[in-house]
Amino acid sequence: MCGIAGFSFSEHCEIDPSLASRVLLSSVAERGADAAGCAYELDGQLVVEKQPGGASRFLEDVTVPHTARQLLLHVRDFTKGRPSLMANNHPIRHGDVVGVHNGKISNDEQIFTDLGRQRFEPGMTVDSEAIFAALDDADGDEALALERLRGALACGWFDARRPGQVFLARGYGRPLWTATTTRGDGVVWASTLEALEIAEDFLAIRLHKRPLAPGTILQISHGLIVDRRAFRADTRAEWLLNPVASPEEKRIAIARLDESRDERRLEDGARIA
Repeated sequence: MCGIAGFSFSEHCEIDPSLASRVLLSSVAERGADAAGCAYELDGQLVVEKQPGGASRFLEDVTVPHTARQLLLHVRDFTKGRPSLMANNHPIRHGDVVGVHNGKISNDEQIFTDLGRQRFEPGMTVDSEAIFAALDDADGDEALALERLRGALACGWFDARRPGQVFLARGYGRPLWTATTTRGDGVVWASTLEALEIAEDFLAIRLHKRPLAPGTILQISHGLIVDRRAFRADTRAEWLLNPVASPEEKRIAIARLDESRDERRLEDGARIA
């Protein structure tokens, strides 16, 4: 099991992207502690930050810029591809595509053979890379790329050839929830409904929440869902959810969010006084 989350905000959205990243990462922290990372757009470039260990450690070391408007987050409970090789950890880059994945792909080696491609970095073995290699090769036909895959998936990705866009897709066997702000200026997503409820609490916002249906691709830009289309996802029944991997990571991360919220309240009270 892994956890994914992220957001896309319009230029006028008042939600603090740095705080939103901390809250969302904390909200899925229980789903893996082998590695954590994020990717975001900044000044037309894709920035990737990741490191071994869980969300509580990552939150101490990485700060997302306040100017970031679109972001992907990941916590990893690895099944293939040792976390000690950073290229195996998410977000994963292959060509122009940078993405995150929750699930397990069983035909990853065949994908590379069929595409005539090598792994993007020496030593990579993580199965998730096959998703982003297929997307990089597909020339904008995301459905064709995803239909090559066998296994369970919920994923998100950026494509450097399509700036200002972020994509989400869900197959079978892994959850993915999406939500829009009541003001219509932002889209937020996470692996679980509870994660979005935590985001509502700590960000003091209201969200219209719904599960993403299996076999769905979303294209999101500047806080709006601009396209929704279908693909034929692998429906094999054996791709089942694993138990929650790291409940202690979530407890620590949420406790730190509570401490930070209390500190902000004291600062606000002092300014008012």
